[in-house]
Formats: sequence, structure tokens, C-alpha cells
Amino acid sequence: MITPDYQGGGITNLMASISEALGGGPTGYAPARLLPPERLARGEKQVLLILDGLGYDRLRTTPQARLLNHALLGPLTSVCPPTTASAIPTFLTGRPPQQHGFTGWFNWFGELGSLAAVLPFKHRCGGASLANAVSPSQLCGLPPLTDRLRCPSHLVLPEWIADTPFNRAFAGKATHWPYRGLADFVGRIEAALRAEAGAAYLYAYWPGYDTIAHEYGPSSRQARHHLLELDRAIEQLLPVLKQTRATLIVTADHGFIDSSPERTLLLADHPQLAETLLMPLSGEPRLAYGYVRPERRGAFESYVRGPLAPYCDLLPGQELIERGWFGLGPPHPRLAERVGHYALVMRENYTIKDWIPGEEPYVHLGVHGGMSREEMLTPLILFETA
Repeated sequence: MITPDYQGGGITNLMASISEALGGGPTGYAPARLLPPERLARGEKQVLLILDGLGYDRLRTTPQARLLNHALLGPLTSVCPPTTASAIPTFLTGRPPQQHGFTGWFNWFGELGSLAAVLPFKHRCGGASLANAVSPSQLCGLPPLTDRLRCPSHLVLPEWIADTPFNRAFAGKATHWPYRGLADFVGRIEAALRAEAGAAYLYAYWPGYDTIAHEYGPSSRQARHHLLELDRAIEQLLPVLKQTRATLIVTADHGFIDSSPERTLLLADHPQLAETLLMPLSGEPRLAYGYVRPERRGAFESYVRGPLAPYCDLLPGQELIERGWFGLGPPHPRLAERVGHYALVMRENYTIKDWIPGEEPYVHLGVHGGMSREEMLTPLILFETA
């Protein structure tokens, strides 16, 4: 089990380096040890490229991705849980879940009385949008990082998510560059770099590796092939980086491990556990939050420490906060409410799933959100041109 490093070795600290290098000031977290702000400031423009799901260990065991491995500075830890729904808000605000309050794919928002998916910004039951009633920024309480920087900002995002409520809320003053496909992704980064004569910040997000790793597994031929495609695509950017005096930082929101249907625990197969819960599980299948009926807490603990003991560890939600898993310093005012009474931290490559009426069951071959090394460590890659 690896917990996040918020003292200088995590993606939170990378964002502190970027903020300080571009005039955004301190974020409340130390800059990254591997990439201090003074080194970043050598470049006129800064590009932060997020390759969703590309873990540090997966890259290191794929030497054919020569360009990415050659420019690799070392590993960073993700946040807790290491998942897109918690890490992307960290990239967009500069702060981890301790402050932004998004603690997994499904969050219990007590102020709304709703269990909802953060990134699609929809109620879990029925899938209706929350956007007619509230903004993601209201549930978070933090401003976009781009609004603090002393230079123009640009967001290069897939067309299908560029204008979603979540991305609108955290885009701030940034210019949007929606794209379709990998070639267009590279082209939009180039166009955004050439659009600014002076200093600028570009945030570019690619979800393709994550999609493939979920469907086929990170050890699959398909995932390896796509990683090599990304290596070649970044190589196409190098002349543009030199011409525009840009620094390219490449990292990821989380890594992956392989799993299987046989390693998936279904809550429906454990009715004694299900009947202790106040609501469906939230968080992630690899780190699930349980909200337990007060009079059934003893039964819940006994069952998890009995029949489920080979598959997960049980920790009180408040203990995760006290251990600093979500970050440092003053927490989001509703953080404790959003991590439940207990967390089921899954072992090895096990997951736990429940389904509510109207949901279509599925099983991913590649999973993330747990506290293993493969899921927690992300690469820090740097291409300097100045």
C-alpha cells in the first residue's frame, strides 16, 4: 500500500511548481522536488500534458516508448484515491481532495441529498444533470488555477467533454481548443502554442490510454500499442516546442492494474453486508466508502473483518483524513461527509461493486483507484527547449 506524498513528491506538488513558475503564487503545498519552479521558469511557455491512466511502472516496463522513457525524471504519487475524478480537479485547481472535496467517481453530496458522479456531473440514480441546480465550483469552493496565473491560459480537451459543466466550471479565463482524435490533438496543441507571442500556459488532456486500459487491461497488446502511438505523437511536437520556446511536462492522473471478473466482489452476493448500509457504496470500486446504519456498525465491521478479510482492509473514513491521505492543512468543510463512515481499501487486484436500479452492470479488465504502487505512481516527464 502506497499513500500519496504531498510534501514534494506528488502531482499536487507539481501543480505548486507550475503555479509559482507562472506567477500564480503558492498553493499551500511545497513545489515538486523533481521539478522546482525555477527550472520550469526557463521556458517561455509551459505545456502540461495529462495522459490519463499511464502509470510510472507501465512506462518503465515498455522500453519501446523510447522518447518518453528518455525524458523521464522519475515518479510522482497521485492523490487519494488515484482516479480521474479526484486527480483532474487537482490539476485544474492546484489543490488535492483535502481542499477540493472530490473523493472518487461517486460522491455523496449531503448539501444536495444526492449520490452523484463528479465528472459527468449527474445523479447516480437516473443520470439527470446537476447543472440546472448547482455548479461544480460551488461544491468545490476553489477557483480555477488558470485564473491565478499571470499569463494567458489554454485548455486542449476532447470535443465531447470540452463544454461539460465540470470543465466549464474549472476552465476559468482559459481559451478552449476542442479536438477530435490524436492527430487533431497534436495540431491543437501546436495552434495554441503559436497563438501566443509571449508566455502562456497550456493544459492538454488525452483520455485514450485510459479507455483502452479499462477495456483490455494495461498489460494488453492494445494498451502497449497505444502507448507507442503516444510516444510518436509527442515526437511530432518537439520541433514546435523548440520554435515556440515551450517546456512540455507529461504526467498522468493515475496508473492501472489488471483485474478480472473473478476478482470482482458483488455486493448483491453479500446481503448481510448490504443490509447494514444506509445507501449504495460510493468512491471507487478499488476504494469504496460505506455509509452504515448506526445500529449496524458492529455487524458491518464484523462482516468486513470476517468473510471479506482476504479481499480488503477496513479503515474509518475519519482515519484516512487524519493520516493525510487526501492532503494537508485545513480540509474542505464537507470532506468528512464525503468519505463515509468507513473505507474498504481493496487488496491485490480485487474490486467491489454494487448496482442500483437502471444501471447496466459491467466489469473492467483494467482498474484503478486503489493504493497499490501500480495505481499510485505516475511518471514525470520533461522536455526542455530553453
